[in-house]
Amino acid sequence: MSIQVDESICIGCALCVSMCDSVFAMNDEGISEVITNEVSDDMLADAEEARDCCPVGAIVIE
Repeated sequence: MSIQVDESICIGCALCVSMCDSVFAMNDEGISEVITNEVSDDMLADAEEARDCCPVGAIVIE
């Protein structure tokens, strides 16, 4: 499984971090980044919800 944030379109709203801080964090530039790709089923559900709620579609889960 791969979780990625497209930093070129992320607007730094931090919604993903508020929904799933075990997978996402804000970097020094104020852009979301993935802090782990090793996720449990519960974490995956939260990450998928964050992806679905991202206002610019910057999160990709494969």
